[in-house]
Amino acid sequence: MPDFLPPALALIAGALLTAVASSRQWRAAITILAPLVCLYMIWQLPDGVQLRGSFLGYPLELVEASPVRRLFATIFAIMAATGAVFALNHARRTELVAAQFYAAGAIGVSFAGDLLTLFIFWELMALFSTLVVWCGGTEASRAAGIRYAIMHLLGGVVLKVGIEGILVSTGSLDVRPFLATDFNTWMLLIGILINAAAPPLSVWLSDAYPNASPTGSVFLSAFTTKTAVLALILLFPGEPILIAVGLYMVFYGILYALLENDVRRILAYSIVNQVGFMVCAVGIGTQMALNGAAAHAFAHIIYKALLFMSAGVVVMRTGKNLCTDVGGLFRTMPVTMWCGVIGALAISSFPLTSGFTTKTLISQAAVDQGLVTVYFLLAAASAGVFLHAGIKFPWFVFFQKDSGLRPKDAPWNMKLAMLFFAFLCILLGVYPELLYPLLPYPVDYVPYKAGKVLFYLQLLLFSGLAFFLMLPWMQRTLTVSLDVDWLWRRGLPRLALWTARVFGPGLQSLRKGAQSLWQRVDRSSDYTMGHTGPLGRSWEIGTTALWIVLLLMIYVVLYYLF
Repeated sequence: MPDFLPPALALIAGALLTAVASSRQWRAAITILAPLVCLYMIWQLPDGVQLRGSFLGYPLELVEASPVRRLFATIFAIMAATGAVFALNHARRTELVAAQFYAAGAIGVSFAGDLLTLFIFWELMALFSTLVVWCGGTEASRAAGIRYAIMHLLGGVVLKVGIEGILVSTGSLDVRPFLATDFNTWMLLIGILINAAAPPLSVWLSDAYPNASPTGSVFLSAFTTKTAVLALILLFPGEPILIAVGLYMVFYGILYALLENDVRRILAYSIVNQVGFMVCAVGIGTQMALNGAAAHAFAHIIYKALLFMSAGVVVMRTGKNLCTDVGGLFRTMPVTMWCGVIGALAISSFPLTSGFTTKTLISQAAVDQGLVTVYFLLAAASAGVFLHAGIKFPWFVFFQKDSGLRPKDAPWNMKLAMLFFAFLCILLGVYPELLYPLLPYPVDYVPYKAGKVLFYLQLLLFSGLAFFLMLPWMQRTLTVSLDVDWLWRRGLPRLALWTARVFGPGLQSLRKGAQSLWQRVDRSSDYTMGHTGPLGRSWEIGTTALWIVLLLMIYVVLYYLF
């Protein structure tokens, strides 16, 4: 027996036990305890390779621990446990089982020391996250799940091509830093960026997450994109193209979130925005930047899950998904409202919240490298985040013109999960020293300097002023914002209609001609080989023998002639 087992096994065992548990109470206990056991196993792993194997003669490093791997695995386990509390008594058994396998895949990726192990857990995540989407139980979730699966199948194929190419060219499967300099490394990078929701292949996120159940979208918000960030930290630190990709993601997410009307689609686009900060930090590639990417991923999982919890409670209690259908909910949902506000402040990097103490690490890394343009673009993006997530989400959901809805506040288990994450958002903002020692490199950074705090307060307050000045233009309609999904929502149906108009008459004539030809062939075959036809009726033995002799003679003559 190895000294240390893969921590993901705890969640896999929990998923299997949940599948066969006979009562709701047992399922609840298992889904909460399994991540806690996993968390214990995570912190028992010393640094270095702890479990080895082999495949077709190639050595595999099934479990490799390091500070950055442990940090990501820790927040994944915390998320799995807290998400289970939130989903308690509300999620279906299938969703709970799928969510645990999904989290197990994320933790397996965290500790994968070779590319093959990483790929296996990567695909495990894709499989069970698709099942989580389908657990939404609607026709929209079924269709979105199919599109989600197709996109992740594409990403998996691209990733596998890159892995196989690297194996053939180098003979090694080790997880180590690369630069995108050839076809193989580009395929590896593109496969990871698809999971990171980098445009133009990011539409799977805003399409699938809002169509999951209110509890399922909480799990979905945490794992896929953040494992992609970890993979970039491990495989492509300092890759220059990631700076441009990250900045594009930042502003892309802001623009589409500002246009959006669906409550959870706003938050889905803001995931793209926030992951853009992390991708940009990985592209900068310094120790400070990588610390910032890891720390911001940790904080992001907490406050983004908190925002999806708040939105999920609203959707569950009201049955409404659109900002235009809700408003004034603070009257009867105070706990949900305050937790949503805290999550909104954290995502906006408001001082004394976790977003401030982590995102400013990335900005400082840009300054240290002399990337002035990058620094100011990130600062402008922070103002944009406050517009779409810091103000727009809580304002339209909780404070805008009263919709007349008077739903109950969240159930006790959902309140407990939200309050815990809200507490963490504030705790990591007030005492970042709890998080900084867990980062992969030593931290020599003081977030709370007077000039920095004043700068961000001014930035956010003027952003808030701009929101209320532009409020008449911020009102949303019942439209749906289209991105690359225009291709299959509008483009392909229009192409099909145009094809039918242009080629329809000719195809119809061709079809009729083919049918007529087939009918003639069918009649001819019936005449020739039917019961009364020359080749279908029964012949006398003498006649049959005569034909055999005649055919044999013809064969002999032809044989000697040719």
